[in-house]
Amino acid sequence: MAIRGPLPVAFGAVFPHGAYALTVEPITDFETKRPQTDKVSGLPLWAVDVIDADPEARGKAKSVRVKVAAQNCPTLPDEVPDLPFRPVEFDGMAVVAYVDDSGRRPRVAYSLRAHGVKAPGGAGRRAAAKDSA
Repeated sequence: MAIRGPLPVAFGAVFPHGAYALTVEPITDFETKRPQTDKVSGLPLWAVDVIDADPEARGKAKSVRVKVAAQNCPTLPDEVPDLPFRPVEFDGMAVVAYVDDSGRRPRVAYSLRAHGVKAPGGAGRRAAAKDSA
C-alpha cells in the first residue's frame, strides 16, 4: 500500500514547544523563475522560515521551512515585545514525504505544508504556561 499525498498532522505534534517565524517569501521555480503553485489547489506557494522552539533541536532540525498555499502572501502575527522572533502557529498542517537524491545516497525526507499562519493561542497553551509558572 502506497500513501499518496500529504499526511495531515497537528501543529503540536510537529512543534510541541512552539515555533517562531522569521520571514515569508514566494517560492519560485528555479528554471522558469515563475511562482511555484500547489499541485492540488493551484494556489501560489509561500515559504515561511521557522525556528523550532524545542530546546533540544540542533543543527538543521532547529530551522525549517513551512510551505503555505495561499493566493496572497501570508501575514505573520505582530511582533511580541521582548522577543527576538514572532511566535506563530500553522493551520491545516501536513507532512509530504519525498526522496532526496541530492546527496551521496538517496534518503527519505519530508516537507511541511500548511493552509494558514496565525498567532499562537488557545486555552491549552495558556494553561500550560500557567502550570510552568
